[in-house]
Amino acid sequence: MEQSTIMWIGFNMFVLAMLALDLGVFHKKAHEVKMKEALTWSAVWISLALVFNVLIYYFWDWMAPGSEYSNKDAALAFITGYVIEKSLSVDNVFVFLMVFTYFRVPSLYQHKVLFWGILGALVMRAIFIFAGVALITKFHWMIYLFGALLIITGIKMVTQKNKKLDPEKNPMIRLFRKFFPVTNEYHGDHFFAKIDGRKVATPLFIVLLFIETTDVIFAVDSIPAILAITSNPFIVYTSNVFAILGLRALYFALAGIMGLFHYLHYGLSVILVFVGAKMMLVDLYKIPIELSLAVIMVILVISVVLSKMFPPKKASAH
Repeated sequence: MEQSTIMWIGFNMFVLAMLALDLGVFHKKAHEVKMKEALTWSAVWISLALVFNVLIYYFWDWMAPGSEYSNKDAALAFITGYVIEKSLSVDNVFVFLMVFTYFRVPSLYQHKVLFWGILGALVMRAIFIFAGVALITKFHWMIYLFGALLIITGIKMVTQKNKKLDPEKNPMIRLFRKFFPVTNEYHGDHFFAKIDGRKVATPLFIVLLFIETTDVIFAVDSIPAILAITSNPFIVYTSNVFAILGLRALYFALAGIMGLFHYLHYGLSVILVFVGAKMMLVDLYKIPIELSLAVIMVILVISVVLSKMFPPKKASAH
């Protein structure tokens, strides 16, 4: 068996094992995830990503013999992609917070929704990644299209910052409600329930459906962003997976303090414009991965520091 095949199988087995451990052992019983637990799991996922990055640094030449990347370049591409995906996932956290508030989802059931939502996101991201890599490989001009998409998205993030969430206008939810009965009452942590002999969807399933459909939209932004760094399918896939796996813990860790990082949204828009420009300039000048990582980290640090220095103004009492 070739090293690349072993590499893909081994990584996916690791992901499945971690998911089984998460749901089957640590979260077998529904409970409210507290800050300490969320921070612990965030540290675990970040540590695993860093350990994996070290493995790439030392064993990339074995993992992908004949690759155009050196061990150092592969490790830099992974960590840069991971930082981009982790940063952009903060926007997912905003959406999770708004949709849970909108549907008044009890904190007891939020972890289960996010678990299945992220499981679906992993499948969809894999499809988007391989489709994106295939398109760029076969049609080089697609890189300019992706670059333009990122720049437009970055600009829209600023201009539409205060756009209100209205899940009921989501076309997938409207279509689902048209063909399947939905109850307005929660039935524990169940996605479906039986009422008067017929099967109905609970609000928890509607929340899951909304999270899945919005992740497709996020994938349209995030996948091109990492393709600006590398088109190696394994690096793109693994950096995405690690960022997504840590998304639930990130939500529970940040949900209560999201308002403190009000300038981060602007920082993310600048990052999208930067990586979009990087793609557009690829045939004129290829920005080194080291420089890309440095620019992204500086933007994030400035966003957080400005948020701390200039806290949001409190709403007037009148």
